[in-house]
Amino acid sequence: MNGAESLVRTLVKSGVEICFTNPGTSEMHFVAALDHVDGMRCVLGLFEGVVTGMADGYGRMADKPASTLLHLGPGLGNGLANLHNAKKANTPIVNIVGEHATYHIEYDAPLTADIEGIASPVSGWVKTSQSSRDVALDGANAVAASKTGAGQIATLILPANTAWDEAVSDASPITVQDRPKVSSDVITKVAAALMSDGETLIHMTGRALRQDTLELLGKIQAKTGCRLSCMTANGRWQRGAGRVAIERIQYPVDVALKQLETVNDIVLLGTKTPVAFFAYPNKPSVLIPDSCNVHQLASIDDNHVSVIEALVDELDAHNFQPKLQELDLPELRTGALTPETIASAIGNLMPENAIIADESVTTGRGFMPFTQGARPHDWMSLTGGSIGLGLPYATGAALACPDRKVICTEGDGSGMYTLQALWTQAREGCDVINIIFNNGAYSILKGELANVGARNPGRKALDMLELGRPDIDWGCLAKGMGVQATRATDTEEFNEQLARAIALPGPHLIEVMLR
Repeated sequence: MNGAESLVRTLVKSGVEICFTNPGTSEMHFVAALDHVDGMRCVLGLFEGVVTGMADGYGRMADKPASTLLHLGPGLGNGLANLHNAKKANTPIVNIVGEHATYHIEYDAPLTADIEGIASPVSGWVKTSQSSRDVALDGANAVAASKTGAGQIATLILPANTAWDEAVSDASPITVQDRPKVSSDVITKVAAALMSDGETLIHMTGRALRQDTLELLGKIQAKTGCRLSCMTANGRWQRGAGRVAIERIQYPVDVALKQLETVNDIVLLGTKTPVAFFAYPNKPSVLIPDSCNVHQLASIDDNHVSVIEALVDELDAHNFQPKLQELDLPELRTGALTPETIASAIGNLMPENAIIADESVTTGRGFMPFTQGARPHDWMSLTGGSIGLGLPYATGAALACPDRKVICTEGDGSGMYTLQALWTQAREGCDVINIIFNNGAYSILKGELANVGARNPGRKALDMLELGRPDIDWGCLAKGMGVQATRATDTEEFNEQLARAIALPGPHLIEVMLR
């Protein structure tokens, strides 16, 4: 076998079952190897940002890494924004990036680039294979690295000759070390803080947001009276009826400050101290009061299950019953389309075990109260703030969980970054409902223009925030990529179109007209 085939065999043996691809000349031997090795599904994306976004959505829902196949430094660079989002979500991903043959690099051909330099800011592990005999072991190490801690991005750079030269064999999977546990002293101190006078808050993200750990945290809440919260944007949050409901720290600074102003002790579980997304004139960056005591219970890479179990033991909270969210579906509304009428429809109609892939940074900001009592579901968020994730990570989630309905809530401006994901949804038959909120603008930026104190914006400034002249027709775009599309101009139409899309398989797009 050659180096490329030894790598594919190693990836499959290590549990990597899917490769999201946008290859070029340097990767052709890897492409050919995918035909020769059973067990690796290949999914084409028409832009590298779609490829990396799909890998993010897949990894979040499958709890294991996908691989990507990217073409040299520019291809990796095109996918960097969604790798940034994946890094912030602690999603395990194995990037395979082609490189010129080792003997060709010195000639500085047009596509020559510092691939390690491009990969490093978003990767926890980076390596360039030096020969075909190294490739298999490098691949096994890449997979193991991606599974380290809470999950991270591993980037393996594959020079063309290491792919086509003869290899010895594939490599066996490498055992990943268990996630670290927290010391008993930390547990004791945090338990004491939770039992102290004053308002306490456990603030969390990561593995703590799954149903089993939330129920344990609900026992702690029942024993101590503490509040439970999560970050504004989380990789994956299990919520809805039958689960412990927690609050989310809000995006607007003034709202978040009000939300946290009474907290005396904050316990950090996989998170850092809450801070504002951006700096604003005359507003603080840190969102907790100066008098608040901060207790670091666990890092994102620590074993959240064991630390929460230890805290339940320390507090003797096993016999306390967590308060579970009751099924409380909002009523379907009528009339003009508003964020509230849209949220009511989603909360009422979403099926059990739906996956919400949310990138509705303006319209969907207030959806949480309307979906808290919905049927149990998973909620994925834009963790890194780099727009253009929604359509791709909805696609990846659908490929990871083909038996579950995926609902993508997407802004029209954000969706235009990676609309090619619709083509992959059609090609792969993904069960995704893409809800596009068409307000004809980067509406969140209009609000931010005022928030940062920019003075008297005129037509030149506003033109950079509006999407008219010409208007974007999402129905035509979707149909051109093989996805069924409808347009809703009032709430009744949206209710009917969403119900029909939920009932039917395959990808759909609903363009919601908010102007």
